[in-house]
Amino acid sequence: MFRPLFKMWNVTAPVPLSRVIMRHLGGYPLLFALQWTLILSLAGCALVPKPAVRQSPPPETVFQVSTINALLEGLYDGEMTVGQLRSHGDLGIGTFDGLDGEMVLVDGKVYRVRADGRATPVADEEKSPFAAVAFFTPGQTKALRQVQSFTELKGELDKELVNRNIFYMFRIDGTFSYVQTRSVPRQSKPYPPLVKVTAHQPTFEFRDVKGTLVGFWLPDFIGGINVPGYHLHFITADRQAGGHLLECRLQDGKVQVDSSGDLRMVLPANNDFGRADLGRDRKKEVEKVEQ
Repeated sequence: MFRPLFKMWNVTAPVPLSRVIMRHLGGYPLLFALQWTLILSLAGCALVPKPAVRQSPPPETVFQVSTINALLEGLYDGEMTVGQLRSHGDLGIGTFDGLDGEMVLVDGKVYRVRADGRATPVADEEKSPFAAVAFFTPGQTKALRQVQSFTELKGELDKELVNRNIFYMFRIDGTFSYVQTRSVPRQSKPYPPLVKVTAHQPTFEFRDVKGTLVGFWLPDFIGGINVPGYHLHFITADRQAGGHLLECRLQDGKVQVDSSGDLRMVLPANNDFGRADLGRDRKKEVEKVEQ
């Protein structure tokens, strides 16, 4: 099919190129148009570079900023914006620049629970020094009734931990007869260690309230990177109050569970992080700040 096109380059008479091609094609204008469309398309594909493919984490990736040991050390300067965090998950927990309150990420929206217990939406421009988020795609759902303590709740959630060497994300919606939470006040430099801040943490109590718990269960080997075991934050159904969960009694509710074997972590690039001693065993400190 293409041989006549190659021969045409030997034509020496001042004849228009289109007439030469049409002569070799037997005067069929449609065939002429189709043949040149094909040639030009193939040439264009060869010359135009392919756009770069942006790789994104799979939906079940747990995305984390900094480490729990860095937070225990007092590294509270914001590292990543809330908007960037939301691009990596629609459920999660953490804190804010200067340790300014508890973070609750639920339904793709970020809320800050300040030291007075009140929750407010957070702008995408604000930053976080430590957070863990994920796109929540629950694979299991179960109903719960008359759970009398946080310890009993953890026992019920333990039944969903089929593989205790991966990560689990939880969302619990329901009516609570009692919830106790805490938050932390914003800190100023030089920042004190987290154990000193939480030693004087304000706590809040809620009774007969509807709300949502979100958070993670992480295996023991994650120690130093994040909090092993359960770490949950609470927010009321009207998104007006909440905090880090200390105790609860659940009348009835629905538990949704997701799991992941994929962790992506971004570490701070600042000098304070580079100089910090993050290799020490801080298990006892973690237990104190989680109580």
